[in-house]
Amino acid sequence: MSKNQKRVLKLAIVFAVMFGITPAANAMHIMEGYLPPKYCIIWGAICLPFLVAGYFSLKKTISENRKSITIIAMAGAFIFVISSLKIPSVTGSCSHMTGTGLGAILFGAGAVSILGIIVLIFQAILLAHGGLTSLGANTFSMAIAGPLVSFGIYKLCQKLKVHRHVGIFLAAAIGDLFTYCVTSIQLALAYPSETGGIAASAVKFLAVFAPTQVPLAIIEGILSVVIIIGLETYAKSELTGLGFIKAGEK
Repeated sequence: MSKNQKRVLKLAIVFAVMFGITPAANAMHIMEGYLPPKYCIIWGAICLPFLVAGYFSLKKTISENRKSITIIAMAGAFIFVISSLKIPSVTGSCSHMTGTGLGAILFGAGAVSILGIIVLIFQAILLAHGGLTSLGANTFSMAIAGPLVSFGIYKLCQKLKVHRHVGIFLAAAIGDLFTYCVTSIQLALAYPSETGGIAASAVKFLAVFAPTQVPLAIIEGILSVVIIIGLETYAKSELTGLGFIKAGEK
């Protein structure tokens, strides 16, 4: 392990020790037993092709650049830690960041689906955060839909010649917000309003989390930029190997 890799690993460990121990609580991950069985099955089935594609994407990244393992591990740790931090919202609920935007920017959306589902399984088992029956729905919103939007926003910013750090901020923040939009729709599909149907229910769920989720998305965007700046300083060769930084680029 190179000197830069050790620095990155130590940074991830310190971050995890400082912020990773949190009490269990019901948060925006859909909790165990909350979704009707048919929706658990449907969302799980929808996730399967994305997970298969993600496995091959992650395998290709590792086979082409063994040094990327350290950055992949850091991205997984970041997702686990940052999505375990719950902020009280209204009506007794909680909001939290996702952390998946950073991984999508570095490795593509496919690879993050694997990191995300691993994180969600551990959180469900160890922290009672989310659930195994709702794993498919949580995986789709946090590990598939959000990262896809983050990756798309980042690539769009590149084409538009937007400054890299601004693009990272926008990608991470908007991906975070989109995750919660998808989760709200998932909940609305399972529990439509008696008066306004699915649309009214979705608006209600979105309104519940908006007061805390918007500032959290901004914070996640800033954190993602800070981490990328750190990696550009201490793990430039690894980022070059991933293709994130072009050879010779400052």
